[in-house]
Amino acid sequence: MLESQPADLAPYWMPFTANRDFKANPRLLVSAEGMYYRDVHGNSVLDGAAGLWCVPLGHAQPKIVQAVQTMVAQLDFAPSFQMGHPAAFELAERLDQYTNKRFGKFFYTNSGSEAVDTALKIALAYHRARGDAARTRLIGRERGYHGVGFGGMSVGGIAGNRKTFGSLLPGVDHLPHTHNLEQNSYSRGEPEWGSHLADELERIVALHDASTIAAVIVEPVAGSTGVLVPPKGYLKRLREICTKHGILLIFDEVITGFGRLTTPFAFDYFDVEPDMVTTAKGLTNGTVPMGAVFVKQRIHDAFMYGPAGIELFHGYTYSGHPLACAAGLATLEVFEEQKVLEHARGMAGYWEEAVHSLKGLPHVVDLRSIGLIAGIELAPIAGKPGARAFEAFKRAFEQGVLIRVTGDIIALSPPLILEKKHVDELFGKLRDILKTLP
Repeated sequence: MLESQPADLAPYWMPFTANRDFKANPRLLVSAEGMYYRDVHGNSVLDGAAGLWCVPLGHAQPKIVQAVQTMVAQLDFAPSFQMGHPAAFELAERLDQYTNKRFGKFFYTNSGSEAVDTALKIALAYHRARGDAARTRLIGRERGYHGVGFGGMSVGGIAGNRKTFGSLLPGVDHLPHTHNLEQNSYSRGEPEWGSHLADELERIVALHDASTIAAVIVEPVAGSTGVLVPPKGYLKRLREICTKHGILLIFDEVITGFGRLTTPFAFDYFDVEPDMVTTAKGLTNGTVPMGAVFVKQRIHDAFMYGPAGIELFHGYTYSGHPLACAAGLATLEVFEEQKVLEHARGMAGYWEEAVHSLKGLPHVVDLRSIGLIAGIELAPIAGKPGARAFEAFKRAFEQGVLIRVTGDIIALSPPLILEKKHVDELFGKLRDILKTLP
């Protein structure tokens, strides 16, 4: 692998990046192990973001590395249309066990964006298969992030991700978000205020009629918009309303899945049963791109009563790719063998105290945390939204820490294998940075 700066950075159009700013002062990573990256200059960089929320087990886990190396030498690719390979079926069986057999069916994709669009298509096709084809409306939430496919952008609620791309899908409505600094600032875990906002779904149902609504999709904890934790009782109320009106409830767990809240999934943490779950990121520990939709058995079975032949006209060239399945199997083994969730639960209290120790520092207007995730909200610079947090991001990298920023919010989600020394390093450097930000 090339470990020096490429001669020409211009050809690569980078995603979700200020390309001109980056290429004037690039941040290049060349290797990673455990809790740390190494940059092109040989500096260690503590990973405070699990890459992009996707490396819960830390980098270069030997079991995962070995599994992928073995598979690429054995089976580099296998078609998944009218064909299969053993690892794809084995991974589905293991996921069934990991979810305590609460779903039963698992449809593979290559990313969270694809998982979302897949779940939305399954929802629409499910109602049609049941003779309820009028159910075509999809309900998302303001400030929600559901990837960059047209379905995900449509149910998503972040203006910057939507405004450039036209009118998007028709027949989509949005719940209000739950973020309220006046009521819920400096919350630890689920905030007390806001469960009533779930009742806005009843208003939307009254407006459109339940017979037209196929599904509601929400992130249990909204990650990419800045770590918005649901109020107590909010998700249970959404479940009740969806059940009452025959609407499918989809949890987007691309970020929260695989241990982020110190439980296998957010639906475990909040004790709420969705009809489908979208996953990706931690599914393979970020090693090989992969996503999956967890689907309730009854939804799958509704497709099995039609004419013989293909039941769902949907899928991807790389669905269930052998390398991804090998990585997924090894990831689940590491979770179990190294008791990662037990370790994460043991670290959650120390993490929470470190997060809230930043209260009172310059520009900090809110701190919120749950499990091993946190949001640090900063007051914006007048007329320059996002500039303050982006400056914090750049200064953090210079000081050997990788953080994630969205708007003027610092989002933290370290690998679940972190120790107290890593927490101390991360927040010690962040404290110094916050004290000197303009």
